[in-house]
Amino acid sequence: MSSTSTLSLAPATAPTTAASRSRRAVRTWLFVMAALVVAMVAVGGATRLTGSGLSITEWKPVTGAIPPLSGQAWAQEFAKYQATPQYKLLNQGMTLSEFQFIYAWEWGHRLLGRLIGLAFFLPLLVFWWRGQLDRRLSLSLLGLGVLGGLQGAVGWIMVASGLQPGMTAVAPVKLALHLTLASAIYAGLVWLATGLDRKRDEIVPARLSRTALVLMALVLVQIALGGLVAGSKAGLTYNTWPLMDGGLVPGGLFAGTPWIENFVDNVALVQFNHRLTAYALLALAAFHAVDARRTLPGTGAARRATALLGLVAAQAALGIVTLLLVVPLWAGLAHQVAAMLVLGMASAHARLCRAPARAGLRAT
Repeated sequence: MSSTSTLSLAPATAPTTAASRSRRAVRTWLFVMAALVVAMVAVGGATRLTGSGLSITEWKPVTGAIPPLSGQAWAQEFAKYQATPQYKLLNQGMTLSEFQFIYAWEWGHRLLGRLIGLAFFLPLLVFWWRGQLDRRLSLSLLGLGVLGGLQGAVGWIMVASGLQPGMTAVAPVKLALHLTLASAIYAGLVWLATGLDRKRDEIVPARLSRTALVLMALVLVQIALGGLVAGSKAGLTYNTWPLMDGGLVPGGLFAGTPWIENFVDNVALVQFNHRLTAYALLALAAFHAVDARRTLPGTGAARRATALLGLVAAQAALGIVTLLLVVPLWAGLAHQVAAMLVLGMASAHARLCRAPARAGLRAT
């Protein structure tokens, strides 16, 4: 009897093990894609901070993957850049070698985008062909793929805005949208990868789950506001903390007309909003961590909430240092990458708080 039972279980166990390995492969791929998006954001940040984003004046999704390979080709690319307002107003007299430096950053940023597209769609087709994706996951991944294509288009629209007469940089709103889309794609990848066949070890009360989701959304809002700060160069003014222009609330927050444009064009209001949201995010993270530790002491949810609070606090401190030092390259880049780490942690935590509990657990 026992040998018969053992034989009858074998066919059921083997497919389950194979399915588990299959899902692990998909999960690993998603986390790798998330890491590539962080790398893309980092290279994009360096491209912006070095003033390299307008060095390539054309959008050639396929042929643009090949950089200039001859002196004549370099001369032609340089001539195109010399016709831009940025060159005429800011970089007059730039040498060819200096141009090649900024060109390399923008070309590398675009090349990484192409590689990410291939790294996403080719494995996606393979996993789909092998039946390793269920309908819901397939639709979610297809949605992220559409966002990725939209992100490429927004990137070119952003660059084109900086090539208009009188412009020396890209439009702040378009930069913020470009960064926010990348962040949303990253959050989606982490969300899907974290929730793939994962079950939490404890039942999380709805209150904690909702707060975790709000934290994730607030981090995304803060990143969007950070994009506005970067695009309007608001971090280069009011380089004191905790005061701005000698007060907690600076004057002239709505000095421009129409008033709605102050949220984008008024550097005082742009930076003030970024500060206020940072304070709100830190306060909510602290409240959530205390709530989780009191409600679910010693659990994974409590540890994640505490870790998220630590990341938010570290990011806030880094933001203050970046401001006080007037945004040096290393600090600005570190602040941008750290924002992605905070978003990744917030996304994973929010997803696990919503995952099904393991069998046999009951709410208390």
